[in-house]
Amino acid sequence: MSASWQTSHMPDLTGLTAVVTGANSGLGIPTAQALGKAGAHVVLAVRDLDKGREAAAKVPGSHEVRRLDLADLASVRQFAASWDGDLDLLINNAGVMMAPEGRTKDGFETHFGTNHLGHFALTNLLLPHITDRVVTVSAAAHRWVSGIDFDNPYLTGAYNARKAYGQSKLANLLFTLELQRRLREIGSPVRALAAHPGLAATNLLRTPKPMLRTFIRLVAQDAEAGALPTLFAATEDLPSASYIGPDGISGMRGGPALVSRTAAASDPAAAKRLWALSEELTGTSFVMSPR
Repeated sequence: MSASWQTSHMPDLTGLTAVVTGANSGLGIPTAQALGKAGAHVVLAVRDLDKGREAAAKVPGSHEVRRLDLADLASVRQFAASWDGDLDLLINNAGVMMAPEGRTKDGFETHFGTNHLGHFALTNLLLPHITDRVVTVSAAAHRWVSGIDFDNPYLTGAYNARKAYGQSKLANLLFTLELQRRLREIGSPVRALAAHPGLAATNLLRTPKPMLRTFIRLVAQDAEAGALPTLFAATEDLPSASYIGPDGISGMRGGPALVSRTAAASDPAAAKRLWALSEELTGTSFVMSPR
């Protein structure tokens, strides 16, 4: 798909419900706005309700704000337990990038716990309600690592923010792969897909380095363009387990299209191993009846 694909090409989503995690900032805002404009009822799942309400004021159509802290499994469980009725689209968008070494409320490394385990638990808990698809936002940074460090997933004693972020983004792709395998195995029509924004100028890309700031201004897409791969994955008729990203220079910018992933991100054995570890850590598992 060329750069000509825009939000105006999205189908009518009237009557559908979408959850967007991290919808109060970064890519989450234009994602929620586009879904609302297309007619969906949009649930902004955010950690800070005040910021969520401020963002929701810019979302057209039907919407609501609900609290969700992906770095706290109790909050994830509370969000899922409060859900009633069908959920057509879950967009696992929220995340942290290049954060200092830290731990979530449950003791997980910040990137692994927030970007992967929080969304893993949320998806599993909401699966009985999901009718159409799950889109998880990964990143080209999954190429920064050669695999999941299963012996030391929190990188204890060897922490590196770049590696931690890259590992969490690789985990997003392996999660999508194994989720789709499980959905296919039970004959579910629900699809799992992944997307990445390329280089998008959002709050995640703040940097004190002048030369890097200049590079970002020259090369990066704006948040609206960065959200297009996610929206494309969420609304177009695509093969299951598809990975969508910009089709331009080095995958940094351009129109949404099917893109490649590393061999490590396509490894079914690693995907199964990660799933088992994630079930153990979060206490959640795949529970879904065929529709």
